[in-house]
Amino acid sequence: MSPLLKDGFVIKRAVFRACLELYPMQVYNEMMEKMNRKNRFLKKNSDFIRRFTAGVKMVEIDSTGRLLIPKNLIAVAHIKKEVVLSSSIDMVEIWDKTSYENVLDETAVDFEELTEEVMGTDGDTPEDVS
Repeated sequence: MSPLLKDGFVIKRAVFRACLELYPMQVYNEMMEKMNRKNRFLKKNSDFIRRFTAGVKMVEIDSTGRLLIPKNLIAVAHIKKEVVLSSSIDMVEIWDKTSYENVLDETAVDFEELTEEVMGTDGDTPEDVS
């Protein structure tokens, strides 16, 4: 993990929910390279890039292993006291604990159907999915 800590991280507001996303610098840079290939003379591309990068902050882990979340992003995620860190493949979501539990409750009812739709219909063979 040492290279990740040395390079730092980017923290930003999430796209779909009231939480934050913490990206290792390398992952964020790869996303920005992809976005940089978008035609900015198309309004929808320009609008998306502006919204996606709104509030982006570069952050580092301090000498005691802590990460300082900027106050404006704490407000965006409605973080009150307790936080939940949720791994999301190549980044970490940072949630207010109550908000996270509410989202899990909201999606619990449809999770079987969502799982089947997302994971079961890609043409994957059963041995490709575990």
